[in-house]
Amino acid sequence: MSALPQIEGAGIDLIDADTPLRLEDAVKIAFPAGGMTPSGLRKEVARGTLAVELIAGKHFTTLADIKRMRELCRNRAKAPSYLNENEKVREATNTSGSSKTATSESRQASLLSRLNSDLQQLPKKRSKRT
Repeated sequence: MSALPQIEGAGIDLIDADTPLRLEDAVKIAFPAGGMTPSGLRKEVARGTLAVELIAGKHFTTLADIKRMRELCRNRAKAPSYLNENEKVREATNTSGSSKTATSESRQASLLSRLNSDLQQLPKKRSKRT
């Protein structure tokens, strides 16, 4: 069993799953072999997978929140990185073509139809040739 990391000013035996920890300390405890940094945790906060508390301008999280983040990351379906965002959406919905294009085309057809209808209702101009 590996020794728990030393955190200044904290008794490691007082830390449980719901103890608020600064991101730097949470990384040392939750990832003792390394591989994760406070910056990596901030990226997960930005993605919405890690819950944090902002107290006095400092980010705090718990070991329970890190456990939930790991479950979300493990269960997250990954699309191939070579796909752009439109292809990811299309792949997720299993439709061919872009729905945005279809909507734009139907709007355009509707506008053209209205324009033609309006043009037909206009009185025809008579030319005055004398």
